[in-house]
Amino acid sequence: MLAGAGPASATVRPARSGALARDPFTLGVASGDPSPDGFVLWTRLATDPLSGDGHGGMPGRDVDVRWQVAADERFTEVVRSGTETARRTRAHSVHVELDGLEPGREYFYRFRAGGHLSPVGRTRTAPSASAARGAGLTFAVAACAHYEHGYYTAYRRLAESEPELVVHLGDYMYEYGPQGYTALGGGVREHTPGKCETLADYRMRHAQYKSDRDLQAAHAAAPWLVAFDDHEIENNWAAGVSSTGAPAFARRRAAAFTAYYENMPLRRSSVPGGASMRVHRRVDWGPLARFHLLDTRQFRDDQACEDGVRAGCDDRLSPERTLLGADQRDWLLGGLAASRARWNLIGQQILMAQRDHRTGPGSEVNLDSWDGYAAERTRLLTGLRDSGAANPVVLTGDAHMHHAADLTLDFDDPDAEKVAVELVTSSVSSDGDGYRDESRVSEIVAENPHISYLDQRRGYILCRLTEEELRADFRVMEYISRRGAPARTGARFTVPAGERGLDPR
Repeated sequence: MLAGAGPASATVRPARSGALARDPFTLGVASGDPSPDGFVLWTRLATDPLSGDGHGGMPGRDVDVRWQVAADERFTEVVRSGTETARRTRAHSVHVELDGLEPGREYFYRFRAGGHLSPVGRTRTAPSASAARGAGLTFAVAACAHYEHGYYTAYRRLAESEPELVVHLGDYMYEYGPQGYTALGGGVREHTPGKCETLADYRMRHAQYKSDRDLQAAHAAAPWLVAFDDHEIENNWAAGVSSTGAPAFARRRAAAFTAYYENMPLRRSSVPGGASMRVHRRVDWGPLARFHLLDTRQFRDDQACEDGVRAGCDDRLSPERTLLGADQRDWLLGGLAASRARWNLIGQQILMAQRDHRTGPGSEVNLDSWDGYAAERTRLLTGLRDSGAANPVVLTGDAHMHHAADLTLDFDDPDAEKVAVELVTSSVSSDGDGYRDESRVSEIVAENPHISYLDQRRGYILCRLTEEELRADFRVMEYISRRGAPARTGARFTVPAGERGLDPR
């Protein structure tokens, strides 16, 4: 039995459709992983989201949940409906995998359980492989949303942008106990008690995050593509290695993966198998784009030189070190070589571009990023170049700071061949109110001329993709320590089709 599952999971009574005294849809609704004929619909029933046993105040039985998909927001034209069982052993979560729908169109969905009706979500199917490329795609990129550090205004502004797709690149939730990781200037709210270690802990923490109305709005606005980073389990973990030396780490990973699946709009192919879970996958958006989502945690070697930002760590250069693992790297490069998409978007978690943190002679790099696995980065970028894949763009999270960078085969040579563009989103809330220090930015860019833009204000990236170009608007907000901040474009970059570098316009 997983830690925190509790003995009640062995004595669940049969599913019933009886009334529930309180609204069970307190965690909202979501959809994800669209295909040309379907998508995943998600909800999780919880009448008391922060109940200490992790079961959200739900009764000790399975519950029948009705679902509907309609062509219109008022549900006058219901096109599909059915019933799923929200099982207590799965924290009363529901994952509905739909197929047989029309490609490239908008749909609306909702759930009903125990006499209560859920909010309405909007989603869409991907275009068919034979669709015209001309329609384009608007998608958002987000990451890193520490609950204590600030309000989720970025999620609200993202929802208001009405993207057709959201790509979330990890640190969706944080495992620390209250004030276990403090932001400059403090925080605005507090985590549930204790750090996350058991299944009940992770379930309750996910429920706390999902209770936020701004996050719910972002989920209800569009289908999501999700992949975890480190904080969904533990800061800077690497494969089977706990960064804190925590005992029984495999058991903790299994608990965290179970809760992650229960709370995300993922397909059955991502159901965890104990302490492992598959999240690297490909999602096609007609002939226009192929999204390659990576896992940069489960297969990596432990960080070199005791982790952190370090100078003089030769171990990081070892050709034997891997971040993706051989199988995933081959899967990625094979998928790139086979891709016929106009654009190939690689969604991953950690800064791929080299970044020297030291001003002046010498260098200091973050060993938890690709700088800690430099030889494999060179192999990957060489393979990316040689794959022939059209218009590769790397989408990244983790850094808590917007970056726009060119990826080259030799970051120390300003004239080195450009292989791809990297767009790094700042955090939704992690590190609290941000800032833009022009003098510090100038120093960093001088040390790293392949980086064109940095901004430590909170926000997200809004991208408009057409056959001719990718336009990236780096959306920023001046504060998140109080609600209501407007979002504006801090910088805009364009990647013309056929080019491997940034065009700042």
